[in-house]
Formats: sequence, structure tokens, C-alpha cells
Amino acid sequence: MSSYNEIKDIYQDSQLRMMGIHAAGTWHVDPKRLGFVLSRYKFVAKMLAGKSKVLEIGAGDAWASRIVKQGVGELTCLDVDEEFITNSNQIFDSKWPVITEHHDMTRPYKSKRFDAIYGIDVLEHIDPKMEESFLNNVCQALEPFGVAIFGMPSIESQIFSRNDNGHVNCKTGEAFRTIMLSKFENVFMFSMNDEVIHTGFFPMSQYLFAIGVSPRNR
Repeated sequence: MSSYNEIKDIYQDSQLRMMGIHAAGTWHVDPKRLGFVLSRYKFVAKMLAGKSKVLEIGAGDAWASRIVKQGVGELTCLDVDEEFITNSNQIFDSKWPVITEHHDMTRPYKSKRFDAIYGIDVLEHIDPKMEESFLNNVCQALEPFGVAIFGMPSIESQIFSRNDNGHVNCKTGEAFRTIMLSKFENVFMFSMNDEVIHTGFFPMSQYLFAIGVSPRNR
């Protein structure tokens, strides 16, 4: 009961923040998908635990980013949509401080370098013609032994997805591995079905993760 009372006190002090635009929209349209998204963030958080400077690309409203923030030092959240960045600042919680920036990663990012960079549900939205520039800019923003993690829906899963015309660059697992190997010395691949992450058969995976370590040609 004491923990419940504590939650009530926090709520009355207005310390419980609203969801951001993106998270609230997902909760309204397809609540179970929010569970899938949060599990993807948890996976990234486990992989990057202890990193001191981390960059998230395509953070949206950055509502779920605090899952990663729990285990890392400084977290910078970028998004190409300025409205999302404005919204993320509106729901900012000082207990989980993040730096927010409006930036398109198909253009060079020159502010600083990071130990790790990640993007969840980002690469599938990158025009294939801009993919190489995007990944080159990621590599340039990483320290020499930096880590990059990207997650995207598999191409095979698209026949089951809602009509999302923004998914212009989904890949097979092998194609994803190949493009990441062209940019990183080592690449580790994982698959997801719903909230479960595994190393199973790529064509039966709904979602793919690639972890690239040590960028090439920096």
C-alpha cells in the first residue's frame, strides 16, 4: 500500500508526465504495439548499458528513450520532425534528462562524437538513395570503436502490416547484414517476433536488429 500511496503523491505533484504525441497515438490506435516498441528499447538499453555518450536517431517524442537513459550517461535524442522535438521538450522530466535536437541524419552531424548510436524503426523510412549517406554520417559521428544498433521490420513482415507507405526500405535479414558489414568491422544480427528476441530464421522474423561495431572508413 505504501508504494501505491507514493504513486498517488507523485501524481498529485504533477510529476507523472503525459505520453508524447507518438506514444499516445500508438496507445490509442494499437495498444499492443506499444509493448513491442518498449521491448525493443529494452533490448537496446541492455546492449548499451554503461555507455557514457549515446545518440538516438529518430527518437520521435523521446517518451520511450528514458528506458535507454536508465543505463547510460548522456543521451542525445534527434528527430527530423521539429514538432516531435517540441513535444519531447514539453513532456521533459528532470528525473530522466535527455538532450533533444532537430536534425536530419542524411546530412553530416558535426556537434560531437558518441560511444554508441541507435535507431529503432528508422532505417525503413530512409530513401534507399540516401541510405549510404545516412550510414556514413552515423559512422562519422561514432568514436573509432563505437557501436551502432538499428532495428527495422523485415521485408517478409510487410504483407501483414497496415498500409504504411513510409516503409520504403525494409530488407531481408541477409541484405540488412550486408549493408551493415559494408560500414562496420563486425556485425551481430538478431530477430524479434512480438516481444521475443532470438537468433532464429530471418524469413520467419517480424523484426530485425543489427549491431555494428567499429565503423569502417571514418
